[in-house]
Amino acid sequence: MTLLFVLTVCLSFLALLATPSFATNQANSCRSYCGNITIDYPFSLDYGCGHPGFRDLLFCMNDVLMFHISSGSYRVLDIDYAYQALTLHDPHMSTCDTIVLGGRGNGFTVEQWRAPYFNPTPDNVFMLVGCSAESPLFQGFPGKHLPCRNVSGMGCEDYYGCPAWSLIGHKKVGSVYGSGPPECCAVAFEAIKAINLSKLQCEGYSSAYSLAPLRVDGAGGWSYGIRVKYSVQGNDEFCRACEATGGACGFGTDGVNQLCMCGSFNSTTNCDSESSASGKMTLSLAVALAGSFIYMATWIMGS
Repeated sequence: MTLLFVLTVCLSFLALLATPSFATNQANSCRSYCGNITIDYPFSLDYGCGHPGFRDLLFCMNDVLMFHISSGSYRVLDIDYAYQALTLHDPHMSTCDTIVLGGRGNGFTVEQWRAPYFNPTPDNVFMLVGCSAESPLFQGFPGKHLPCRNVSGMGCEDYYGCPAWSLIGHKKVGSVYGSGPPECCAVAFEAIKAINLSKLQCEGYSSAYSLAPLRVDGAGGWSYGIRVKYSVQGNDEFCRACEATGGACGFGTDGVNQLCMCGSFNSTTNCDSESSASGKMTLSLAVALAGSFIYMATWIMGS
C-alpha cells in the first residue's frame, strides 16, 4: 500500500508538470480603452505595449484621449484602424465660426524620427491666416516658390465665405504678392512638411479634411480637424504571428526591438515556439523527477 501511494504521488506530480500552460491563450493584455475609443496595436497607453514607433504618443486623461508630439497636444476624436487614420482636434485652431489669432494654435510638426509613421492625409488642407509678408510662404522655400492653392477642392476662396471672417474685418486682397500678402494661404502638408506658425510667421490656421465627395454647401460643411494617416513601418508579420498565438505585440526596454508578450513570459518570436520549448523542458524535468521518486520508493521498500 505504501509503494502504491508513493507511485500515485509521483505520477500525479508528473501529470502536473507536463500539463501545458494556458497563459498564452489569454486575451490581448495590451488592448485598452479611453472613453469610447479602443486603443489597440500599433497604439498603446502602457509603455512596452504596441509598436515602438508609436511609444509615448497617447495619454488618457479623465477619459479624454490625447495625442502628443513636438508641436503640442491634440484631442483624439477617432482612430480608424481599417483605414489607418486618426482624427485630431486642436482647441486653438480656427473653424468656419471662429478665427483664432495670436499664434496660439499648435499647427502640426512631428519629430524627425516619427515622420515615417505620421503624415496628414493628402486631402487635408491647412489654411494659414494672417501671415507676414516676410513669411517663407511668400518668399519661397529653397529652390522653389510655394503658391497658395486649393487642396481637394478646399481653399481660402470658399473659407472667406465663413461667418468668422466678418468678426475680424475681412478685406479682400489681390492674388499678386506684390500688393500685399493674402489674409489666407491654403497649402498641403506635403508641400512644406511642417505647420509651424512661428517659423511661418502666421497668426493662426485652420485645417479641414474630406472623407468623401466634397459637400456642395461650402466651407460651412467641411470637416474641421487634422486627419492623420499612420503607417507601421517594416514587415509586420512578427506581430501577426504573435497575436495569432495569443500574445500581445510590444517592445523591449531599449524601446526599439519588438517582443511578443505571452502572459508569464516574453518571446522574440511567438508564444507557440517559446511555450513548446518550455513544455519540452518541463516534461523532461518531470520525467527525471518522477523516475527519481520511483527509484527512491523502490529502494525504501526493498530495504
